[in-house]
Amino acid sequence: MPPVGNEWLALTQEPSLEPDIPICDPHHHFWDFRTWRGPYQRYLLHEFIEDINCGHNIVSSVFVEAGAMYRVDGREEMQPVGEVEFVQGLAAASASGLYGKTRAAASIVGNANLSLGETVEEVLDRLIDASPNRFRGIRHSVTWDPHPEIEVPEGGIQGLLADSQFRKGARVLASKGLSFDAFLYHPQLPELADFANAIPDLNIVLNHMGALHRIGPYANNDEEVLQNWRQGISEVAKCPNITVKLGGVGKPRSGYEWHHREKPIGSEELAASLGPLMNYCIEQFGPDRSMFESNFPEDKISYSYNILYNAFKLLSKNYSRSERASLFHDTAARVYRVET
Repeated sequence: MPPVGNEWLALTQEPSLEPDIPICDPHHHFWDFRTWRGPYQRYLLHEFIEDINCGHNIVSSVFVEAGAMYRVDGREEMQPVGEVEFVQGLAAASASGLYGKTRAAASIVGNANLSLGETVEEVLDRLIDASPNRFRGIRHSVTWDPHPEIEVPEGGIQGLLADSQFRKGARVLASKGLSFDAFLYHPQLPELADFANAIPDLNIVLNHMGALHRIGPYANNDEEVLQNWRQGISEVAKCPNITVKLGGVGKPRSGYEWHHREKPIGSEELAASLGPLMNYCIEQFGPDRSMFESNFPEDKISYSYNILYNAFKLLSKNYSRSERASLFHDTAARVYRVET
């Protein structure tokens, strides 16, 4: 394992920039993976609050499914309801004010198998019952890649977004006014555009800017890879029902290898690296359809929360005040109907 962890992250310290800007973090996780050997095995409310209490004005956040605390009993399709029940409890604890002013998990994105087709409605109803005041939609990973070096979840299916049963389930999701968080890899972006055009009433959120890959078969070929990514982003941005999350670049798949450094990256260098990617997304989608995300603790292997949001503030400094309000707070609060 690389030398990640809180002690390593503490080697790079900076004051928080523009600490009064209100922020809604639209993408983070909670989990307790006791058998997992990753650096952040446990990430619950205490750990999240510790990370965000770094000087930035985090007023609210959105939890996104992570496969945690699923039910072990009952029908398989109902097991994800356990995760929403679990997060609803953490959100209620945060709303008490005992842990500070931030309203963590003010909105919740769970999981349901859209391949169930129209019968997914029962699952969605149980998810709503589990969190009637915070549940806003689901995330369903559709990641797939033909190269064996690229990680694909067990049972991953090629072309799932075009599957007729999957689309029936997505139409049920749209009929209930719920959103769809799309997690896919950058070569799949044209598939998402076709999906979005087929279901124009569905509110779709593209996670992690399309999960750009610069490793394995996509390594050492930035000219072609980035051109393909830009074309894909341009195509999905033409769909008015898609918004984009700006983040998720701290994972090793991005190819930057910041997590292998002896000392963590600082915000100026991080902003210089993220700027071309994120500014291109903002140009294509517009600030009112773009939102900065932390993707913590996944991205925590590369940089601290303070460094990340300092970088967001540096790379966005030339946007207007209203545009930055959208990027840091308003887009996320509108899309996820955040109530605080």
